[in-house]
Amino acid sequence: MMEQTTRILSDLIAYPTVSADSNLEMIAYLANRLEDCGARVDVMFDAGGQKANLFATLGPDTDGGIVLSGHSDVVPVTDQDWTSDPFTMEERDGRLYGRGTCDMKGFIAATLAMAPEFAEQISRRPVHFAFTYDEEVGCIGAGHLVQALRERELKPRLALIGEPTSMRVVEGHKGCHEYSTRFQGLEGHGSDPGRGVNAVEYAARYVSRLLDLRGDLQQRTPPDSRFDPPWTTLNIGALNGGSAHNVIASKAQVDWEMRPVQPSDADHVKETMARYCRDTLLPAMQAIYPEASIETEVVGEVAGLTPSTQNEARELMADLLGSNAAELVPFGTEAGLFQELGMDVVVCGPGSIAQAHKADEYLSLDQLSQCLTVLNRLAGRLAD
Repeated sequence: MMEQTTRILSDLIAYPTVSADSNLEMIAYLANRLEDCGARVDVMFDAGGQKANLFATLGPDTDGGIVLSGHSDVVPVTDQDWTSDPFTMEERDGRLYGRGTCDMKGFIAATLAMAPEFAEQISRRPVHFAFTYDEEVGCIGAGHLVQALRERELKPRLALIGEPTSMRVVEGHKGCHEYSTRFQGLEGHGSDPGRGVNAVEYAARYVSRLLDLRGDLQQRTPPDSRFDPPWTTLNIGALNGGSAHNVIASKAQVDWEMRPVQPSDADHVKETMARYCRDTLLPAMQAIYPEASIETEVVGEVAGLTPSTQNEARELMADLLGSNAAELVPFGTEAGLFQELGMDVVVCGPGSIAQAHKADEYLSLDQLSQCLTVLNRLAGRLAD
């Protein structure tokens, strides 16, 4: 089984499914392998027809069962110092190197290798495969997939999201909300700043107000928060604008994110910033240039995974792993979207998040072996 899994993983790594590019070749590969096992496969294209989700089912056409989910996209390798071709998997010293080995094509490869076993053993409860696009840029594909499942009234019972957790069970994480705020000002000569509207200056004031909210968010920390840090965080990812030292900048953009521990924190930030733009920044900008504007694009607003006292997926994974431990993590996943559909959800997959997104990303053979063992036990459980 390990040999088969590594062959599949090598095939998957060879698809350079960076989020900016199409994932259709990889989705076709996944669809063909699952169809060969007798799965009912549905490929769901995005509006542009260049990306797709895949949802496939083995077993009875009934509610319930478990979803095994992973994202097909990977982060770029640009400006990273790799010691080997990132899109050609290499095995060295018990590790499999390549972009996406741990995040998260290793898990996908393991589920594909196990698909014939699932097909042979399960009879009463279905197993679903959900492979999505654009997780790395806002969980866009998963949002579309979940909406499609809702419209079709498909009701799986459990979901396992195979993000790299070193095969430890994760029952909760913060949400991840990402935004791009764009400022349109009025260009002019830098010798007379008052005759223009400097978009960069207003963007800087916007950033300053965002950073002021960090104190508010710490004061709003829920008393029972188990996250680290326990409060909602804010991060400024980029501030871009302007063209030269002596030109009043007409355009600027702020890329920022927050990771809410509770929905009310996100509402507080968005309402505060909207009010600040409406009552303070925009009047000052439009007093000089009536066509000045501030617009915020929602890149993604991904729900967190909320820990709960009753979680059948957590209990199942604890049994399969032989451990009752369940953790919270600071990074985001697609898990909260599946939870919003009413499923019990956990995150558990091979590899360490410490290796994700870096040069020489790798997945240890030991981790992949542990994943296959758990999936094999799951097949036996679904056959009961």
